[in-house]
Amino acid sequence: MKFLLRAITGFAVAFIVVMWIYALFFASKDSINKFSDRQWAAKAQARCLLAIEERKQLADYRIVDSLGVDALNERANLVDKATDTIERFVLEFRESLPSDPKGLALVPLWLDDYETYIGDRRSFANDLRSGINEQFSETSVDGLPLSEKIATFAADNEMKFCKPPIDLSL
Repeated sequence: MKFLLRAITGFAVAFIVVMWIYALFFASKDSINKFSDRQWAAKAQARCLLAIEERKQLADYRIVDSLGVDALNERANLVDKATDTIERFVLEFRESLPSDPKGLALVPLWLDDYETYIGDRRSFANDLRSGINEQFSETSVDGLPLSEKIATFAADNEMKFCKPPIDLSL
């Protein structure tokens, strides 16, 4: 019995050692999201930076409570204009997809997520126009905000400027 217990323990330890050796030295380190068309990713990064600059021009640092009766409507208009900057690059990216098979498969899914996120932003702006001034709420995927999924894909493909803006968070 003692021999069997030692054999099982020895096997378990050996298995764990082999597993770690494989994970550290042989397993692929590439992200499952990463596609190979780096030129497309670089162009996307540059285009998303333009959208960031456009949103910076829209910044309004006034306190909503002190703006008067039309404050929520003004805020809704700013949200729509900021969302337009996202929508424009999403439409542009749909017209010119990456050239590699993985990029052709994954980027449209990422853009679909972005379109859902855009819809969430539009809904938020419409709520503001209706007088509903609640915290921005976005679609969740497996319990996580959709923007996190979008941001992870962007980061995995070295497109950090293509992460969703955090302009509507508290």
